[in-house]
Amino acid sequence: MSQAPAIHVSGLTKRFGARTVVDNIELTVQPGRICGFLGPNGSGKTTTLRMICGLLIPDAGEGEVLGLDLRTQRHRIKQQIGYMTQKFGLFGDLTIRENLEFIARVYRLDRRDRRVDEALEKLGLTSRADQVAEKLSGGWKQRLALAAAVLHEPRILLLDEPTAGVDPQARREFWDQIHALAREDGMTVLVSTHYMDEAERCHEIAYIAYGVMLARGTTDEVIAGSGLHALSGEGPDADRLAAEIEQRPGVDMAAPFGTTLHVCGPDKAALNEAVRPWADRIRFTETEPTLEDVFIHLMKFAPDHSVLEQA
Repeated sequence: MSQAPAIHVSGLTKRFGARTVVDNIELTVQPGRICGFLGPNGSGKTTTLRMICGLLIPDAGEGEVLGLDLRTQRHRIKQQIGYMTQKFGLFGDLTIRENLEFIARVYRLDRRDRRVDEALEKLGLTSRADQVAEKLSGGWKQRLALAAAVLHEPRILLLDEPTAGVDPQARREFWDQIHALAREDGMTVLVSTHYMDEAERCHEIAYIAYGVMLARGTTDEVIAGSGLHALSGEGPDADRLAAEIEQRPGVDMAAPFGTTLHVCGPDKAALNEAVRPWADRIRFTETEPTLEDVFIHLMKFAPDHSVLEQA
């Protein structure tokens, strides 16, 4: 017997004044899945997440979250949500333990001391439990914020660009922790990010541009569905040809990758024709498009509703 979706919404729409920030979004996420939300700034990612989690009321649309009605049972939905914002929002003058004890009181949790100890252990914070939060590095603040977000054992975890400004090692450790929460606790995770490597660590992704969902599925499904083709160029000064080749018809993007040149476009024949003038000294071979290629291609055809409504 198949498990009911953790999230199933359709027609989700949100307006602020005359501007439509989220336009007719549909989304289904199964329990224990990590769904990444990607898109340019101001495209409705955070607004979509907040509507799904009951923090904002949609102007149109319907659905269920954890089997609860998105409109009429928002309070019950919010009780089962963990929310970690991009900006550190805990108390800098309290220790790690004191911050978690405060959160436990806010949620009126039972077995507070035991829950705090378990959270400290699970996220590797025990050795720093008595350290003042404002003295922590970005990576350790991130761990503390995550511990606070999951202390009440939510079934859905909402992460809004959680690793912005954090070093690569801390980012990797953070994502290992997120996958452990999904795998071991069955937590459903919705995360907005600008990092392509983080998107590839999600079970599935949703790409939103100016309120409209343009792509949805696993990374492989999104790339395969894009219809894009890519070439890799190797040869003397191949990496220095990016700006010139990017202006050629049929080329969406040309970018240096070390000493090689990555070229991408929607039409295979046009792409080969675009690089033909350099074929005598640069060897171009077919390669796989990247997730970044897909998003650049999608952005070229995504209308900016904020511009349209001001026109």
